[in-house]
Amino acid sequence: MRELVGWWTGRGQPERFDLVTRATLYLVSATEPIALLNATGAGWPTAGRIAVLGFGTTHMVLCLLAVRAGVDHFIGRRDRPTRLVVAAGWLTLVTIVAAEVTNALTGAQPGSAGWTLPVTVLVSCYFLGVLCTVAPPRYAFCGAVGLAGVVMLVGLIDRAPAGLLLSSAWTVFFGFLVLLSTFRCSLWMLGVLWELERSRGNQVRLAVAEERLRFARDLHDVLGRNLAVVALKSELAAQLAKRGRPRAVEEMLEVRRIAQDSLTEVREVVRGYRSTDLDAELAGARAVLTSAGVRCRVLGEGHDLSPQAQSALGWVVREGTTNVLRHSEALTCTVSVRRGRPAADGAGAVDGDHSRYAPDPPDGACLVTLVMENDGVRPGDPLVFGNGLLGLSERLAPLGGRVTATRPGRDRFRLTAQLPLTAAAPPSGGAGSGAVPGGGPSGGAPSGEAPDSVPAQRSRS
Repeated sequence: MRELVGWWTGRGQPERFDLVTRATLYLVSATEPIALLNATGAGWPTAGRIAVLGFGTTHMVLCLLAVRAGVDHFIGRRDRPTRLVVAAGWLTLVTIVAAEVTNALTGAQPGSAGWTLPVTVLVSCYFLGVLCTVAPPRYAFCGAVGLAGVVMLVGLIDRAPAGLLLSSAWTVFFGFLVLLSTFRCSLWMLGVLWELERSRGNQVRLAVAEERLRFARDLHDVLGRNLAVVALKSELAAQLAKRGRPRAVEEMLEVRRIAQDSLTEVREVVRGYRSTDLDAELAGARAVLTSAGVRCRVLGEGHDLSPQAQSALGWVVREGTTNVLRHSEALTCTVSVRRGRPAADGAGAVDGDHSRYAPDPPDGACLVTLVMENDGVRPGDPLVFGNGLLGLSERLAPLGGRVTATRPGRDRFRLTAQLPLTAAAPPSGGAGSGAVPGGGPSGGAPSGEAPDSVPAQRSRS
């Protein structure tokens, strides 16, 4: 039982919905032998019932295979299963003919027409379930008309009463309408869900590609002209040196100056690339999570913090948002920025299930606390930390801060970053330069590196 629970909890929400939808459709098709057993009552000979049940069981297997392939086709995972549908259609007719032949060979009994018609209606309705899954609605409607004609023909052969004929044909049409509405609606919801899941992944990849293009464009704008000037002046200096002109030294000095200026400009580009604005990161996190179907609330703001603190906390927001998107099944996420005294345990850990990555700030110190909490944790999964949170701790450590991960509830995960208010306050003379002691502009991580998006928890932070 524990393995079954682990198998279920180990799947994401789209996979769970897919499994439940498929199980519902499969269950409908799997009831065919039971329905045929009830339709062939005690008035039928045993040999006739066995023959019909044998054909009906084979028909059920083909219908299950066709429905499974039809679901995969609808969500774009395979081609339309035309051969399976044709095979199921032929077997439908064979089962109806087998019922008629069995009824004729065993001798017609009074009221025997009431036995073959239910079999015909049942087998036709189960095949209509396949058509509603695989074929477009207009083709499924044509199939329903054809099967209603088959039902009328069977009734005429068995000399069934007119009322029974009409009710049987109406049952086929009514079953078609029910199957079309339920099967197609289920497939439509499943297709929309998988399309949203693909869009979610594409959005993350497009955001990364856009940032790469921006960085490439900035480097091209900075280095393109300067490198062209360096190449030109180097060629000029080489020609002057061949002729023994003293001006060659001046040209090479100019090349050195341009190279130094280019190096300074590249550092400025990298600094701008790595620096973050906390309010912009909070707004971006809310927009990205909302578009991914996660209800996100942002409480507080950080515009009055120092550039160093905004950069460090901005990376916390980035890493937390990435983990929610990639490793979480969250429906809600709350991000809060507050100032005040720390709690008694520093982070609100529950049952000792927590992990800290930096020394505690001085006792009694006022802190700036950023908390990201989501409800996407899989119950029972342990906290497994990757390079992402380690990178965040390295960014906050030079400022005297810390990163804490806790499990405040059965399905909740809380990421807490704290900085002393003295380190987070902006300098009195104006905005700082954005450089953090002991690290680059964003505090402690190697130059040009962002924290890894390795899940900070198996329970999906």
